[in-house]
Amino acid sequence: MTFLVTENCIKCKYTDCVEVCPVDCFHEGPNMLVIDPDECIDCTLCEPECPVEAIKSEEELGDNEKQYLELNSELAKAWPVINEIKSAPADADEWKDKTDKLALLER
Repeated sequence: MTFLVTENCIKCKYTDCVEVCPVDCFHEGPNMLVIDPDECIDCTLCEPECPVEAIKSEEELGDNEKQYLELNSELAKAWPVINEIKSAPADADEWKDKTDKLALLER
């Protein structure tokens, strides 16, 4: 099993989660983070650190979220590793409660 980053991260990109990851499995894109499912060791440390509850275990994904396993895997191969906290985007708080953000994902 693995943990994955879901839609809630898009345009929020809080990085509280990356510093607790013991295997550096987070990757940073322009407006979202992803977890490399092949590197994740299912330690659960990142999940409670996310202020927008964007991190879920593979088993917790709803039917409409299953696509995030493939998306995290694909984007982790293209984006660089991030393992230090950075400032969130200036407008992150404005986006944290919004839904249907997948179309806003920047690759």
